[in-house]
Amino acid sequence: MGTRGPDAARVNLSVNGTSRVVALEPRVSLLDALREHLGLTGSKKGCDQGTCGACTVWVDGRRVLACLTLAITCEGLEVTTIEGLAEGEELHPMQRAFCAHDAFQCGYCTPGQIMSAVALLEEGHAGSDAEIAEWMSGNLCRCAAYPNIRAAVRDVRDQARGE
Repeated sequence: MGTRGPDAARVNLSVNGTSRVVALEPRVSLLDALREHLGLTGSKKGCDQGTCGACTVWVDGRRVLACLTLAITCEGLEVTTIEGLAEGEELHPMQRAFCAHDAFQCGYCTPGQIMSAVALLEEGHAGSDAEIAEWMSGNLCRCAAYPNIRAAVRDVRDQARGE
């Protein structure tokens, strides 16, 4: 790949299993590419400084803050957003648990919370409420729905264990 910038360049992004080519300046964040260029508005722009977690997505299965990640660095990697979590019309178990436990108030942080919650279970960081709180600490909820968020995570964790 040759040198790019400062003008827009063709960037091939694989998002939710679909390859999309967009023209982006090299400085465009993954969050802005998703929201403004691909029309995927599920990931929210909260602080735009990496402190709130509202923009949490996965890149190759790892949690990242999309506002701090340059879109161009995601070429050749798989990006998963909240829109890619459900299987068609069937919500992911974590999405269902968030609804069942009323784990959101205004809902603004919910996509990032859900993406982090699914990841922390896969990472094995849900042994206790304290561990869940620690590994979810990068995702802020201004409405303070934390007890309900932890209840949703516990529910999905316990279902996966067969409890």
